[in-house]
Amino acid sequence: MSSVLAGVLQLLALVVALGLAYRPLGDYMARVYSSPRHLRAEKWIYRAIGANPATEMRWPAYLRGVLAFSAVSVLFLYLLQRVQGVLPGSLGFSSIDPDQAFNTAASFVSNTNWQSYYGEQAMGHVVQTGGLAVQNFVSAAVGMAVAVALVRGFARSRTGELGNFWADLVRGTVRILLPVSVIAAIVLVACGAIQNFAGIHEVGQFMGGSQQWNGGAVASQEAIKELGTNGGGYFNANSAHPFENPTPLSNLFEIFLILVIPFALTRTFGTMVGSVKQGYAILATMATIWLGFTALMMWTEFAHHGPAFDIAGGATEGKETRFGVGASSIFAVATTLTSTGAVNSFHSSFTGFGGGITMLGMQLGEIAPGGVGSGLYGMLIMAIIAVFIAGLMVGRTPEYLGKKIGSREIKLAASYILVTPALVLCFTAAAMALPTPGNSMTNSGPHGFSEILYAYTSGGNNNGSAFAGLNADTQWFNTTIGLAMLLGRFVPMVFVLALAGALAAQRPVPETAGTLRTHKPLFTGLLVGTIMIVTGLTYFPALALGPLAEGLAS
Repeated sequence: MSSVLAGVLQLLALVVALGLAYRPLGDYMARVYSSPRHLRAEKWIYRAIGANPATEMRWPAYLRGVLAFSAVSVLFLYLLQRVQGVLPGSLGFSSIDPDQAFNTAASFVSNTNWQSYYGEQAMGHVVQTGGLAVQNFVSAAVGMAVAVALVRGFARSRTGELGNFWADLVRGTVRILLPVSVIAAIVLVACGAIQNFAGIHEVGQFMGGSQQWNGGAVASQEAIKELGTNGGGYFNANSAHPFENPTPLSNLFEIFLILVIPFALTRTFGTMVGSVKQGYAILATMATIWLGFTALMMWTEFAHHGPAFDIAGGATEGKETRFGVGASSIFAVATTLTSTGAVNSFHSSFTGFGGGITMLGMQLGEIAPGGVGSGLYGMLIMAIIAVFIAGLMVGRTPEYLGKKIGSREIKLAASYILVTPALVLCFTAAAMALPTPGNSMTNSGPHGFSEILYAYTSGGNNNGSAFAGLNADTQWFNTTIGLAMLLGRFVPMVFVLALAGALAAQRPVPETAGTLRTHKPLFTGLLVGTIMIVTGLTYFPALALGPLAEGLAS
């Protein structure tokens, strides 16, 4: 079987698996966030944190809950790393330096999981399981809660209430992420991923020296790392490491975990707003972009550019032979079109155009299908922009799901769209202009610029993957990327929740003959075009200096 055919068959199997999970998981999540019941374990948690789950919140109160919980999480994770040296189960590792501890705390709380350290050489069992793994759950649950709040904004009318943040946070963790992660961890252990609390041990002699590895609760962390679109690996090699991702089957399963909740949330959205066709329209938009990017990536990486590529069957540098070019391409697109950031190959070793595709996937806003929660609310923001453009073309007030899109709504949507590009481009410009940050680049020219552009694109969009050529463990990059991650995560949430409150307070607008049918293929095409044009106009100059210049020169 050729490597191209193997890649195509894996893609088809993935599509079938996602299709089978779409309806039951989407409907289940809709019931979770709509149910008036509280499980006994959830009631214990509410008592412990002093929350009343029955209290409805307006958007400012909901936002205060998001920010307060996340601020406490950053502080806790920062302190846990700073005292690691005196904790049991530290494996002899010392406490983490202040700048790296800040960067890591910001990274995992913002669902970015950017890592400027070697996991197996820096973090002990307590920090890994009690700190990082916990944030993998709750940071994902925060994103889902904000998405559900926006959906309620569309579904409700003449009220400013969006639900209860603490109830949404706990339910998302206890009823969705935790049970699915348990099942996924068992599957990964069956595939060969490790799950233990072993210490550091030698595994053999190599080239006159010893090879040392430490164990860990890898399978359980790998499960929520992918399911929650987190991405931070137990080991520096991430999902290219055989302890995390041992076989082609586990690789395909991990891609499935990355995509299943973001895609299924479109069903949840359609169910909660009372029109599953609206969910299908958003799903079609996400799927069109994802399949298009995957096909383009596979073509780019399989294209032959000389005898070496002919013999290897594609661009195999930086790719695991266990997975090959096809599976690596599928994984790379899945992880950068979501906010996952896990890698099973080194994106810096992709072809010039291939590296550009991974960057563009993040620069779209990671909405196809995006992160858990963040992908859905990002796509709904783009849908508002699309209906606004359509309204301008026909000369009528734009409407979406029975809500008028007035000046307030469009200002909030536009502000959401502008935040991340401003962070990415400003930090990239500063790093290129100052003398010290440039010393961290492994390469010069367009590829070196791509290393820095990729780093801030990854941080600002809460992705977390790296180009694998930049030495980011410096005070400058730890601090600035940490700020980009926090601002890129929580400032957009302010606009999302404010928009949700504005929509929930509106009276529903009756549908007329002039209303744009947002569940039709025409709107799906308009939405895809809007996404690509907005992103192209924003990032094209920067991409032209990096991956496009490199690709055209090769």
